[in-house]
Amino acid sequence: MRIAELSRRSGVPVPTIKYYMREGLVPQGERTSPNQANYDESHLRRLRLARALVDVGGLPVAVAHDVLQMLDDRRSNLHDLLGKAQYAATPRRETDTDTEEWRQAEEDVRTLIAERGWVIRPGGPALLSLTETIALLRRLGQDSYLKLLGGYADAAERVANEEVAHVVAQPDIESMAEVVVVGTVLGDALLAALRRLAQESASSRLAQEPVPDGSSR
Repeated sequence: MRIAELSRRSGVPVPTIKYYMREGLVPQGERTSPNQANYDESHLRRLRLARALVDVGGLPVAVAHDVLQMLDDRRSNLHDLLGKAQYAATPRRETDTDTEEWRQAEEDVRTLIAERGWVIRPGGPALLSLTETIALLRRLGQDSYLKLLGGYADAAERVANEEVAHVVAQPDIESMAEVVVVGTVLGDALLAALRRLAQESASSRLAQEPVPDGSSR
């Protein structure tokens, strides 16, 4: 197919397609002349994936490029691929770790991991992100929110087990790799949206419950 058809089928404007190609998110087509190239279904699939990572997942183009490069790395096993996707997709910020809140948060995280029996590599971005979030809660005086940590871990563990099972059920390594990339990035957006919908529903039910005098809130 030509680039115009690629644009029509993907819903991505031609200038954006060319930009993604220049940035290495989508491979170049097969040149048929100095100004023409042909594209196939693999280009369409990669283009849709790139657009999803950037537009829905909110990844910067440079980060999306790093994530998509993993799909072409045949040396990685599934566990390594998941780790690379997490490293690329998890933002890293400069954080003051020389505080009492940070030291307490590190202890909270160590306790949680030990109680769960999780096997975690030290220094990973998700580990640091969790520690940073707990330290911020402590700094804001919201220590009581940490009572919910076990419930969050229960939900995360259940979702993670289902996600890994879904990945393993894919028919080939290429499909597994794509599911890992999509699930790592877009799964965050999916969970955040579902959590907010569930909160809205729970709040709505609570608002309709009768108070002791028989009226509604």
